[in-house]
Amino acid sequence: MRTLIIAEAGVNHNGNLEFAKKLALTAKNCGADIVKFQTAKLDALVSKHAQMADYQKKNIGSEMSQRDMLKKLLLTYNEFVELSAYCKEIDMCFISTPFDMESIFFLEELGCNMWKIPSGEITNYPYLVKIANTRKDIILSTGMSTLQEVAEALAVLRENSAGKVTLLHCTTNYPTPMEDVNLKAMLTLKDKFGCPVGYSDHTRGIEVPIAAVALGAMVIEKHFTLDRTMEGPDHKASLEPNELEAMVKAIRNIEKAMGDGGKAPSESEKANIAVARKSIIAAADIRAGEILTEENLTTKRPGTGISPMRWNEVLGTRAVRDFEEDELIEI
Repeated sequence: MRTLIIAEAGVNHNGNLEFAKKLALTAKNCGADIVKFQTAKLDALVSKHAQMADYQKKNIGSEMSQRDMLKKLLLTYNEFVELSAYCKEIDMCFISTPFDMESIFFLEELGCNMWKIPSGEITNYPYLVKIANTRKDIILSTGMSTLQEVAEALAVLRENSAGKVTLLHCTTNYPTPMEDVNLKAMLTLKDKFGCPVGYSDHTRGIEVPIAAVALGAMVIEKHFTLDRTMEGPDHKASLEPNELEAMVKAIRNIEKAMGDGGKAPSESEKANIAVARKSIIAAADIRAGEILTEENLTTKRPGTGISPMRWNEVLGTRAVRDFEEDELIEI
């Protein structure tokens, strides 16, 4: 099964449309299936009293309100129209996460063919209903959530005609310490809810998403940027282009390596059987009619003769002809 790889540009364009276009092109060139952004109306997203998260303060290196931070990061609806058109032009699938009700309507009108619900909206009942009523497929991140909260969100989506729902295990911290990843929770989601599952990664590096694919992730989401040293809340936990490309290639290799689960010699290794295995061979010169014993027999490469698994069958029989030392035994 092919893993859907979402290159999460998010707000790593820093509010610059041309930079957003560069991110979209980079995602395509790195082999991602989808480039994803974030769409919001500032007044509908945060109140004037909302403060930044600790990781945002740390990553930005200063303290301000969420409104002041987001004011610098959000693209306008008109800019998203142009960005979506650019993605069509370069044949790159564009989606964006809506963070308010108006943005759901806008993105639906823009033609987004699926939804990615962020972890922070998993308890937002009217938002979930509105998304579900579009009847499109949904990818739901479950960061910060309990199993009960996931169950309740799924119930709302299913009761309101949502399409296929894929659950992403996620740890909402940027960057996520390895000890907080708890990757096995992805399997718990699959077992508990019977949904396709995946993983939204906020760790540094690419090893955890690759491990998630080996465990059965159907979707991988990973933040990326053009330059990790840029100012902004998510750059430091994002991959640079060469790393994103390496992750995509590694995931595609893992998909090939997973195979079908059957155990049999592969086509590429069949030719090595005769070279690597052993046969029953004369340990010394043997005369015709001589009894074959543990003293005059041994096992050596190549594996083109009688298999050593027939050792007891051969012992005690008489040599059918003369054999020179190291010659393959025949019976």
